[in-house]
Amino acid sequence: MLRHRDFVPQQTAASGLLRPAEYESLDEVLVALNTWLEEEGVELLSIETVVLPNIWSPFEEGSEDTSLGMRDTTNHWHQFIRCWYYGT
Repeated sequence: MLRHRDFVPQQTAASGLLRPAEYESLDEVLVALNTWLEEEGVELLSIETVVLPNIWSPFEEGSEDTSLGMRDTTNHWHQFIRCWYYGT
């Protein structure tokens, strides 16, 4: 069965009055992906980088949300890694 798993940078520091929130780097996310691949031994089909707006908004459901809202002045685009594989 075709499956996917998203590896999304986690927030490391909350936003403040004059500073945006901070997130893990894609290098850190890649380490998590490689660890998962080694542990699970899945049949990897492809890996892609995905960029979506506002996945950390309180009104959204993260990388699995099919409808991500956009506001003209408050959009924050987030990059993550999606892994496609065969699994049970």
